[in-house]
Amino acid sequence: MVEMELVGVRVELPSNTPIVLLREQDGEQRLLPIFIGGPEATAIAFALEDVETPRPLTHDLMKQLLDELSVRVDRIVVTELRDTTFFAEIHLTGFGETYKVSSRPSDAVALAVRVGCPIYAEEDVLDQAGYVDEDGAEDETPDTEEVVEEFRHFIDNVNPDDFAS
Repeated sequence: MVEMELVGVRVELPSNTPIVLLREQDGEQRLLPIFIGGPEATAIAFALEDVETPRPLTHDLMKQLLDELSVRVDRIVVTELRDTTFFAEIHLTGFGETYKVSSRPSDAVALAVRVGCPIYAEEDVLDQAGYVDEDGAEDETPDTEEVVEEFRHFIDNVNPDDFAS
């Protein structure tokens, strides 16, 4: 397993598809882009910006439930890339036991941001989908308000037919 850091959420142009971008903390500092849904991208961006919503979002509710049950999120792991689909696990400790729960990476990252746990990726996943940013373009972190505004625009204009295969 390789420890990753959350670089942020972005909108991939020209498709206007949101991605979560993770970077290897040590070594080559490979980047791992994972395409995600608009609602999950918004949830991650809101958590990064500490945006308070009138009612809890799904991932806020998940955190509240885990806190109430005294269950700790130890880490999340992007475990696999199969047929262009990423898979993840949420590693939990509670009730004297450890648990692994299968998850979409977007939901796992949205929860990780809220609880402050580390994010990992399996080496095989980085070998398949990671890349080294040779020109340093990802070091130019955009203004977070600009990113949140891009997601709001995306969500306001998304159509269910956009997700039909």
